[in-house]
Amino acid sequence: MILNHKAAIELLVDSAEDVGVNRFTITNLHALLADNLLDEPRNAGRLRTTPVAIQASTYVPTAIPQFIEEMFSCLLETGNAIQDPFEQSFFLLVHISYLQPFVDVNKRTSRLASNIPLIRRNLVPLSFLDVPEQTYIGGLIGVYELNRIELLRDVYVWAYERSARQYKTVRDSLPEPDPFRLRYRTALTEVVAEIVRRRIPQTQAAIADLAQPSVDAQDIPRFTQLVLEEVADLHEGNIARFRLRPSEFQRWRNS
Repeated sequence: MILNHKAAIELLVDSAEDVGVNRFTITNLHALLADNLLDEPRNAGRLRTTPVAIQASTYVPTAIPQFIEEMFSCLLETGNAIQDPFEQSFFLLVHISYLQPFVDVNKRTSRLASNIPLIRRNLVPLSFLDVPEQTYIGGLIGVYELNRIELLRDVYVWAYERSARQYKTVRDSLPEPDPFRLRYRTALTEVVAEIVRRRIPQTQAAIADLAQPSVDAQDIPRFTQLVLEEVADLHEGNIARFRLRPSEFQRWRNS
């Protein structure tokens, strides 16, 4: 579950300009969160065609595939029409949970999906880590049983205010990140790892060849210099940043 959350968050962050309230984003979020957790792996990222039950609730979501498909499309259309990012975020949290469009992992999908509007507007992301489980479940029960959102709304506001305070504390304790490094974070990781694994000579030409597919031409000189600095600073205490194993690093250093 931790690995799945990591992959889902990376989808939202690394593709912030492309993700949105659309079928691709929501279904792929579900596929990442549900990876290796479903009885039928083929159901990951697919709208369900079978009934589901809600634990501790008498609410029974619709089991008619055509209606699920229709309501899912309606959910996306209505969500896209909402302009305010917080309203849009809360809408996704409520309605993905209520429709239960997938066979399982719906609540996790709704919580991650509620971050889509926030990330797209460069707002502080929302975390439910410190929310008491029973309070959150109680908010959902209010939606399921009574079609009332007040408690879940209060939970959302409380969680967001707490997330914002924690985020500010972290930001205030760290230097401002380098936008160039952020932009090419994935490319930097891949190029450094390739140099080590394949023991590629550390020349500007070799690095430029590795960088060419994913780095803009005008940025290659600066990117090359950054790669050289990272390779020079490699040690056993930081190789995990580049997804390198100790054995790979040792072979490279010995060579």
